[in-house]
Amino acid sequence: MENKSPTRTIPILPDELWWGGAVNDGYSMPYQEGFSYNMYGDNKGNQVQPLLISNKGRVIWSEEPFQFTFLENAIAIQDAKGEILQSTAGKTLKEAFDFASSNYFPADGKIPHELLFTAPQYNTWIELMYNQNQKDILAYAHAIIDNGFPPGVLMIDDTWQENYGKWNFHPERFPDPKAMMTELHGLGFKVMLWVCPFVSPDSDEYRELAKDDLFLRNPKDAKIAAAPWIEPSQPAMIYWWNGASAVLDLSNPKAETWFKDELNRLVTEYKVDGFKLDAGDFYFYPDHLISYKEGTSPNDQSALFGEIGLDFPLNEYRAMWKMAGKPLAQRLSDKGHNWKDLQTLIPNITGQGLMGYAFSCPDMIGGGEFSSFLNTKTIDQELIVRSAQVHALMPMMQFSVAPWRILDTEHLDAVKETVELRKKFTPYIMSLTKEAAKTGRPIVRTMEYVFPDQSFETMKHQFMLGDNLLVAPVLNKNITKKEIQLPNGKWKDASGKTYKGGRTITVETSLTTLPYFEKI
Repeated sequence: MENKSPTRTIPILPDELWWGGAVNDGYSMPYQEGFSYNMYGDNKGNQVQPLLISNKGRVIWSEEPFQFTFLENAIAIQDAKGEILQSTAGKTLKEAFDFASSNYFPADGKIPHELLFTAPQYNTWIELMYNQNQKDILAYAHAIIDNGFPPGVLMIDDTWQENYGKWNFHPERFPDPKAMMTELHGLGFKVMLWVCPFVSPDSDEYRELAKDDLFLRNPKDAKIAAAPWIEPSQPAMIYWWNGASAVLDLSNPKAETWFKDELNRLVTEYKVDGFKLDAGDFYFYPDHLISYKEGTSPNDQSALFGEIGLDFPLNEYRAMWKMAGKPLAQRLSDKGHNWKDLQTLIPNITGQGLMGYAFSCPDMIGGGEFSSFLNTKTIDQELIVRSAQVHALMPMMQFSVAPWRILDTEHLDAVKETVELRKKFTPYIMSLTKEAAKTGRPIVRTMEYVFPDQSFETMKHQFMLGDNLLVAPVLNKNITKKEIQLPNGKWKDASGKTYKGGRTITVETSLTTLPYFEKI
């Protein structure tokens, strides 16, 4: 998509700091001089919002993607695909967010399925990887119960299906999927299936869908290996992490109908409860390809994929464009099993909230990159515990690697304590979730959002759950003491001890300690 829009320069006010853009840049927020990002065609593996908001109450918004660069005393807006709107909504980050939310992505009053918030989620990816099968899925589900964990949402990940686009249970790995679903439901689980917008070539589904022109196509002048039966405008092959596939062109209503029909068939025939809708990243829709609706951008295609989930209250996404305020569960991108990645969870998930994506999940406990768990000798048991503690007081809590398989008794008990702590605060989490559905306000909030002008602008190791619960997880290995900055006011810790705010305190941090403080 060509655009010759001139550079627009917006002066930065004294002591003004900015948030917004790509969720995966949360750790870089608030932005410093030299930071630059072009949101057209690149979602950095996570959600994006065409929004910048400041701690001085200012808002920059566009309905279309743009590039922003932070200069010494200004923001340069370049390559804007649409009108850039600039507003002054007040004097704080919260006022800026409230203005943006109510004017550009108002909450629609709905939430994803409550079970995503009220119980832990369990994803089969780390344990089974590319061998999803009925026997081991049932064993995993029973192990959850047998090891004292409560049932919740169970997500069956990639390779349950016959092929990409052939959304049937693989007959060899799932000899009786209906019986499996009945058993899982009997254990108290809701079941989600992994799906994506890709269709494998050389399949019956591909040939049928290609006849109806349901894929993105190569341009007519594309250079393709010569063969007399090949025309340049054939469906494009998109290279992604599992090979090369055709990708649904959701600007064609027939493609949307086909995909939704497939999902609804799984709901009807197998009693599937919902879907993990993976991929959908902007870069899987290169803008040189031909879409059914002329001018559909890579970002637009991602948003169209996001709209699919609105039909299914049990949903999960990782890639997203401009769907804030909607009842969609938004997961952070896959994190490695290391302390550095653990330290990104707070700034990234608070960044999500500031962009209107309130219904958020901080990836999988211990990390979602399966290669980290191939060798049990490299697993850091303390890291699993500290990761679970970060999850415990966030909107959602998702396990994948089985704690009972990789942890000794001491560390497993510490993880179980996080689940029990979450139960204590579940009513509060649900009240914030329902509030977010009405107001759009974040569930997990930056310190600056709640306590402006108290020097919390760059705080990345503490967060607020709502306005009343300060959470300060341990984010480094072998930490026995942690400094915590308390805002003004009175605060009470888990033991009932009270503190006067407006100062820094030091607390002991044993393996089972998750420091949190309730505002009095």
